[in-house]
Amino acid sequence: MIGKKDADVVSSKTLTIIAEGVSVEGKIYSRGSTRVDGNVKGEILSDKEFIVGKEGKVEANVRTSNATIAGSFKGEMIASGEVEITATGKFTGNIIQKDALLTIQKGGLFKGESIISDDQEIFKIEGTESRKSFLKAKPPVSEPSVDAEKNIEESG
Repeated sequence: MIGKKDADVVSSKTLTIIAEGVSVEGKIYSRGSTRVDGNVKGEILSDKEFIVGKEGKVEANVRTSNATIAGSFKGEMIASGEVEITATGKFTGNIIQKDALLTIQKGGLFKGESIISDDQEIFKIEGTESRKSFLKAKPPVSEPSVDAEKNIEESG
């Protein structure tokens, strides 16, 4: 039987993989590392490391410790550690970091803004409260158009 302490050790070594050919839309929370070789749209919270493989395409807001981008990334990223864009990587968007730990290999593309922040609260990833608030947050609901409201009134 695995005790709570043993379960924490096992889960800290978790690797979540979105394989090539797989598409995911929504929120992903991983207590370990996350690797994307497929397509992801939405939000990702990865406690340890976030990796976009060469074939991976991500359009998301991401919060992680360290990141390696070898495929295509579009969105906002908050990273408490290092971010590396490899020779095949394309990063479009903004990065917020504690320190200037951004590396771009020759051939890699970075189009956006690199921001260094002193606000330590935004870098908190681990912990039950961070996970709960991430999972409970609802996406913004768009307001109905004037035409949609008119059709509802006419039919009701």
